[in-house]
Amino acid sequence: MNVLYIDLSKYKYEIVNRKDLFEEWIGGVGVGIQLLKEELNPKSDPLSEENVIVFAVGPFTPAYPLASKTVALFKSPLTKNLGESHAGGRTATAIANAGYGAVVIKGKSKKPIYIVIENDKVHFRDSRVLWGIEDSLIVGRIIAEKEEGRGIRTVMRIGGGGEKLVRYACVTTETYRHFGRLGLGAVFGSKNLKALVVVGRSSVLPKDKKGYREIYDKIYKITLESDAMQKYHLIGTAVNILPLNELRSLPTKNLKSTRFEGAEEISGESFAIYNLGRRIACNHCPIACIHIAALRVPYEQEKYFYKTIMISYDYELIYALGSMLGIHSREGLLKLIHRVEVYGLDAMSTGVCLAWATEALEKGLISEEDTVVRLLFGDYEAYLKAVDYLVKQPTEFYKILAQGVEKASEVYGGKDFALAFGGNEMPGYHTGYAAHIGYLIGLRHSHLDSAGYSIDQKVKEVKPKDIVDKLIEEEKWRQVLSSLVVCFFARKVYTPEIIVEAFKPLGVEIDENGLLELGSKIYAEKLKLKRKMGFDVKSLRIPKRILETETLHGKLDKRFIDEALDYYAKLVNEITG
Repeated sequence: MNVLYIDLSKYKYEIVNRKDLFEEWIGGVGVGIQLLKEELNPKSDPLSEENVIVFAVGPFTPAYPLASKTVALFKSPLTKNLGESHAGGRTATAIANAGYGAVVIKGKSKKPIYIVIENDKVHFRDSRVLWGIEDSLIVGRIIAEKEEGRGIRTVMRIGGGGEKLVRYACVTTETYRHFGRLGLGAVFGSKNLKALVVVGRSSVLPKDKKGYREIYDKIYKITLESDAMQKYHLIGTAVNILPLNELRSLPTKNLKSTRFEGAEEISGESFAIYNLGRRIACNHCPIACIHIAALRVPYEQEKYFYKTIMISYDYELIYALGSMLGIHSREGLLKLIHRVEVYGLDAMSTGVCLAWATEALEKGLISEEDTVVRLLFGDYEAYLKAVDYLVKQPTEFYKILAQGVEKASEVYGGKDFALAFGGNEMPGYHTGYAAHIGYLIGLRHSHLDSAGYSIDQKVKEVKPKDIVDKLIEEEKWRQVLSSLVVCFFARKVYTPEIIVEAFKPLGVEIDENGLLELGSKIYAEKLKLKRKMGFDVKSLRIPKRILETETLHGKLDKRFIDEALDYYAKLVNEITG
């Protein structure tokens, strides 16, 4: 399996067969971590030319349904530690069909450029004319009209957020998918890299065509018959708004509350009834869980003339830019989502940062001179302006807030209600101990590391040690899924038994125990790299706000979390030696 190495400083590239890596580490995050270890100085500044970006796909990418994700690995400018972000769309298939299992990007261009990969050729395009265009959607459209490969290519690019080095800027791929968390967009911006285009024109045939067809059909059938997958198709992840609100687990107004009085208005059901325009799917996926709302917007100074904007929405966007900011209006929420999309910002970090800023303004820690606009929970017009200011940075306050809520609270105070875990802003689940311990100890401080919110809803009484063990066990298994690379929504489809069976027609023999052992090995490799980058369990901060606001398990006790972290610290030492 080939790896493409691109050096932006020298405008050169090299294709190397790294069969050794793929045979030992499968692909995806397993291979990506090894490549990052080889190429990256772990002590380097995330925004320096020393930072390295690795895009990696897996052996199931071009072969099976729901194997539609690409893993991006880098040093995060938000957390100053390991950055890992996954995106769907067409990116994974394009990289695989171009003939690569991974793409490594290092160095820094002397001028703004974008890269075009066409199978074994790499082109460095001058993008000075695109630099300064803040709208990532327009950038994507311009590049798509210029470059060939419509239907088989991917266009990954940044907007104004990445150019201005907002530490939680994302990379948008196609129109509605993103490498969202941990600031990959800022890393692109620091390298003067406006976009990466991949056109894949080749294909790979299985060794056992009959066996491949049989297991393909089996996976496809399981997928279509899955209740969970049907739920994702019908309403999408936005279906979680009302249940979490009823459980008193929906973070509201900077987690002052866990029940939002406007939940019905911004629920997945309401979006489906009043705003749903269409559903689309990532490449090679039969589910189509991406829900697109149609928003009718009048042209300025043109009576009775309207344009329709298509806006992707899901649970995390609705939480972060809706309940977290006290937004009742679906129209206002969609405008906020669209504004964040245009600039290429991570929605979760943006919402949490603005929620903190609103409360900091309420408490007098900052002034309207800092915020320029008066921030009030529920006032989406004010937040629309604030999103503009995060990118344009007219005051010192917005320059600081663009570095994340952890940094902002260090400068202005308000750490007690600054909702960051390991430097990464809080996801949308205040369900109990497992969720928050999961954010703290997860290797990317994300709800997707281990789904602690699921443990909270299933288990009423559990000890700190047991929670940590359950979270790590789940995270180790997810290393296998993100090495294949399959969508986490399909984790109940891709069981160990199915994975073993699916490997055989591809010419790979591995048993279930081998998969589990590999997951543990990859987890250990990531943890070792995190420690080299400076990760220390003792430095983890527990936001006081999570102890003050009730969960479905009542109020959380800091002593419980401390005990869990002490136990985890011992495990870290054992795992990393």
